[in-house]
Amino acid sequence: MAADTLKSRNTGAGGVSGVRRLLLDNGALTALIVLVIAMSALSGDFLTTDNLLNVGVQAAVTAILAFGVTFVIVAAGIDLSVGSVAALSATVLAWSATSHGVPVFLAVILAVATGIAAGLVNGFLIAYGKLPPFIATLAMLSVARGLSLVISEGSPIAFPDSVSHLGDTLGGWLPVPVLVMVVMGLIAAFVLGRTYIGRSMYAIGGNEEAARLSGLRVSKQKLAIYALSGLFAAVAGIVLASRLSSAQPQAANGYELDAIAAVVIGGASLAGGTGKASGTLIGALILAVLRNGLNLLNVSAFWQQVVIGVVIALAVLLDTVRRKAGATPVAAGTGGSKGKQAGTYALAAVVTVALVAATSLLHTGSGGNNPKVGLSLSTLNNPFFVQIRSGAQAEAKKLGVDLTVTDAQNDASQQANQLQNFTSSGLGAVIVNPVDSDAASNSVKAANKADIPVIAVDRGVNNARTDALVASDNVTGGELAAKTIGDKLGGHGKIVILQGQAGTSAARERAQGFANGLKAFPGIQVVAQQPADFDRTKGLDVMSNLLQSHPDVQGVIAANDEMALGAIKALGSKAGKSVSVVGFDGTPDGLTAVKNGTLYASVAQQPSQLGRIAVDNALKAIQDKKVDSTIKVPVKVVTKENVAGFTG
Repeated sequence: MAADTLKSRNTGAGGVSGVRRLLLDNGALTALIVLVIAMSALSGDFLTTDNLLNVGVQAAVTAILAFGVTFVIVAAGIDLSVGSVAALSATVLAWSATSHGVPVFLAVILAVATGIAAGLVNGFLIAYGKLPPFIATLAMLSVARGLSLVISEGSPIAFPDSVSHLGDTLGGWLPVPVLVMVVMGLIAAFVLGRTYIGRSMYAIGGNEEAARLSGLRVSKQKLAIYALSGLFAAVAGIVLASRLSSAQPQAANGYELDAIAAVVIGGASLAGGTGKASGTLIGALILAVLRNGLNLLNVSAFWQQVVIGVVIALAVLLDTVRRKAGATPVAAGTGGSKGKQAGTYALAAVVTVALVAATSLLHTGSGGNNPKVGLSLSTLNNPFFVQIRSGAQAEAKKLGVDLTVTDAQNDASQQANQLQNFTSSGLGAVIVNPVDSDAASNSVKAANKADIPVIAVDRGVNNARTDALVASDNVTGGELAAKTIGDKLGGHGKIVILQGQAGTSAARERAQGFANGLKAFPGIQVVAQQPADFDRTKGLDVMSNLLQSHPDVQGVIAANDEMALGAIKALGSKAGKSVSVVGFDGTPDGLTAVKNGTLYASVAQQPSQLGRIAVDNALKAIQDKKVDSTIKVPVKVVTKENVAGFTG
């Protein structure tokens, strides 16, 4: 009787159970469908051909990295070095091909070999050195990034034109990065599902000791697994550098976390033994759709990080729920009907298209009459750029302009994505404060093709057309800072220079200005120059360290006020008395320190004015009014004598 009752219940709930299992076994796909539908409903700009292609391009680098990381995670490992290895491989390619005349074909092979070599080192440390994967790959993260900076000397290197075509489109519409992503995905699926090493990954991830006892050479397999991860990282680095037309030593910073997130969101377990290339691709697309959609909806970059973190946490929670519910994660090539899987994807596509078509009706006839302008800032983690935003927002409100502000977080590739989103959204004008002047060129060219006016603010864009450049002169500002410290010290003394973030144009230009200005003071000795990445905490740490070897320093030049304030903290009672500190930017905290006498001077750029003038000229460009090609906002040395009258 009990058996009959149980059978009856199972039969009656069969339909519900089937749907439940379908959702559990395809959680990432379900999440992607929900996201696409939601973004289509919330933004009329999301569901356009150009924007969907943008999503594919923006997912490409993360997906390629993630395919390599999938091998490692399936084998119950972790690889934190893929972002740095990608940057190193691209740097090696550009350095060898442009600086040393190596044929491009050989340079590409050398770049790929660099990625494989880094992976082999990881594998050796883990398999034979018995280091935990977290520690071994964390060490490689630092080593690869450092080598990239050493080889490039902290500056971007132009990418060979023949390789830069990887960042272009075929037939004027199909992005090459998407094609490379698909090819690498097929290779990853083949390796996981059809090769001996793929089966070894699942065996090692499922139970390493059992795999060893069954005769599998686990150590050699780990070498191969991490070498594959390095290979995929190298390809991702080449594709990324092609998009940016230059090898950026700081490129792909933090991408290892996105890659791991894509793998986990795609259904792989960090415990090992499960994972598929198709799931990883879906995970990468989820991240790309999230970022793209949140950009279009003008969600703060800070909140975007919160949302993405929540999504990752929910993905891991879903994995736990799925296991407890008895879902059957399919190891590629080891189970499940391929016809059934294809049917699932086909059904998902049909449902998505139908629902998206329905939601598109919500946007029929929508849209305001106000001019729309996008502002992409290099970072909002710095008071100077926050002031640019404030000035821009105040002017936009005054002029009746709808202003969308994004934060590139000092990541040139993330800024390229944001500019692509602006272009596909059909904005009236775009204002860009480039992370790097070379890296922004391809995205600005795309806006040029779409006849969207582009205004550059604070930094120019190389090899692309901008309607106007609203900027202070960083080189001139650097020269003024050097003259100020030289005059203060009477032309004689020992100083240190705190440099900005390696690889950024602002850091290079200000350093050049410092060097130019100090030539007039042969009695000034620069005893140390160290980067502190435009960060107050790092300025404190670097200055504290330098004081140990140079306690008799008499002056400090910092490439921004944040580092100068950190140096003041390290100097303590010496600041403003026996040691004079000169900063750069004229931020509110910097000006307060000038008033208090701890900061001798700041080369102020009037950032609010930069933002205001940029919006004003963007509106003029939209209205086809005359715009000056260069609008210079004068820099001004602010000291205790004139700080009271300075408004910024």
